[in-house]
Amino acid sequence: MSTLPAVTDQTFADAVLGSDRPVLVEFTADWCPPCKMIAPMLAELADEVAGQLTVVQLDVDANPRTTADYAVLSMPTLMVFHRGEPVRTVVGARSRRRLLDDLAGTY
Repeated sequence: MSTLPAVTDQTFADAVLGSDRPVLVEFTADWCPPCKMIAPMLAELADEVAGQLTVVQLDVDANPRTTADYAVLSMPTLMVFHRGEPVRTVVGARSRRRLLDDLAGTY
């Protein structure tokens, strides 16, 4: 199992908006217990869908510009971007099955 690569305010446009495949961004924070709870599941998911969906994380405290640009107020917020646009937003921790159901059709 891997850890998720991080994106920042400086790398978000290239890594997420400019990606040729869908990207799932976990907006997270070190102080967020639900974020820590779903982190292993997201890392496992990232390994399983590699090549179809890129999964990254963005620390909301260290990257306020991107956080504000997408009006992220609660952590974790999971947002799928495709062709430079957000296409699905999921707020809060959830089970793997529910997350897969919520993401169906986005990658």
